[in-house]
Amino acid sequence: MDTQQFQDMVPKFREKTAEFYNGTMSQKDYKAFSGFYGSYAQRSGKANMLRLRMPAGRVTKERMSFTAQMLRKYQISRIHFTTCQTIQLHDLSGGVAADIMREALENGIITIGGGGDYPRNVMCPPLSGVESGEYFDVMPWAEEAGSYLLQFITAPKMPRKLKVGFSNSPANETHATYRDLGFVATSNGTFDVYSAGGLGTKPRFGVKVASDIEPEMILYYIKAMWLTFLAYGNYESRVKARTRYMQEALGGPEQYAAAYQEKLKEVFESKEELRIAVSSEAVKKQGSGKHESEKRIIAQKQEGLYAVVWHPIGGMPDPDVFCRLSDTIGKMEHVEMRLSPDETAYIINLSAEEADQVLEITAADSADHIFEMSVSCIGASVCQVGVRDSQALLKACVNKVREAGIADGALPKIHISGCPSSCGTHQTAVIGFRGGIKKVDGKVLPGFILYSNGCEKQGEEEMGEEIGAILETDIPNFLVKLGKAVMESGTDFYGWNQKNPDGIRNIAEEYIS
Repeated sequence: MDTQQFQDMVPKFREKTAEFYNGTMSQKDYKAFSGFYGSYAQRSGKANMLRLRMPAGRVTKERMSFTAQMLRKYQISRIHFTTCQTIQLHDLSGGVAADIMREALENGIITIGGGGDYPRNVMCPPLSGVESGEYFDVMPWAEEAGSYLLQFITAPKMPRKLKVGFSNSPANETHATYRDLGFVATSNGTFDVYSAGGLGTKPRFGVKVASDIEPEMILYYIKAMWLTFLAYGNYESRVKARTRYMQEALGGPEQYAAAYQEKLKEVFESKEELRIAVSSEAVKKQGSGKHESEKRIIAQKQEGLYAVVWHPIGGMPDPDVFCRLSDTIGKMEHVEMRLSPDETAYIINLSAEEADQVLEITAADSADHIFEMSVSCIGASVCQVGVRDSQALLKACVNKVREAGIADGALPKIHISGCPSSCGTHQTAVIGFRGGIKKVDGKVLPGFILYSNGCEKQGEEEMGEEIGAILETDIPNFLVKLGKAVMESGTDFYGWNQKNPDGIRNIAEEYIS
């Protein structure tokens, strides 16, 4: 990939960033400018974050090594695995952010378009290609889509971000059925196409606009999505400048699908050649040994090979662990890291012996229980638009649940968003929280809105019910009480929740009233 056009843009970023730090550019103007480069000023206004695109969540050994080099070279102490399968570097000076941006581009890693009103990182199930039971490996198609979308960063564009996702099974990890554009694998080796979905304010599930398309045709459908928004998108209201608002604006899902099909027809009639061909590369590695059962080990569909689950709390890995892991897998054949939308990292293509090495390196920095694998956005301590510190809440909850001795499986993963944007995907979680307030005796206090019984699985998609506001300080106690109720039932959370559909609401009542 030729990144020269993006490298030529870095000096302007450096110049404007210097203006922001010397006080001649406002924070609002800088935010509007810097998002294009995949960088924002943090809430303090005294540091920057930088988002490294990892196409389809794939962190090759080379990409991981580069990131580790930057962590060491610039002594970076805070990094984040995001819910869009990217890596964020935090607490950077403006000059360092520009330096890393330039070095990343020289190494084929793009930050441009990582923020602002541009196509975002294309998402893909992290175990695509190695997962037992998947319909087919969608990774090569997701990577091609990501490369194609880069041209829209500098083209006439939609006024708001475009999120594209691929799924390889009904698990729907990437929420492909409710992205701006989603390619959903079928058992026939084809894709169904969903469009105009999204979470956040006025959430919508996607509209099915095509069925059983051949994978080689996906770029036609991406081009049609772009043309549909150019024709029917809301350019007047920034709030409504997302694809999901087109469903209502055009009169409903059926009318939206018809409008999309109209633009798809135009793309085909234009005679532009967008057909692509890719091949899924089989893992050419002979596994050695057999790994005994371990809860952070997943057997791949390739016999004798394994994936190790590494979930740093809140998606915030220890930089030293990250660097040590990079050094170790750099010596292993065909091994790489994959990022998941729930902030988990998977190290794949490991022999049994290699899996043990990775387990040891990540042991002190990985969640042990399902609940500890909960999802949190970066939160208001860093994010300018954040309302509450979601990372601090998650840490408080994890500590309280550990102290109370709540058994693994008694609580599910929770999803926490610091604001209505739903970066923590709280709206389709079985238990979700969204940053807000709670009034107590006429006083406005920090709180979170509780959502329950959402579902992300294909064919079972459900927005969670908004139950009410809970004081931030009460949420750990609420979860402990919930966990104890489940433990007393003698089953796990999902069994208990099925038998007690109002159970979450009932236990939350004393904290909401």
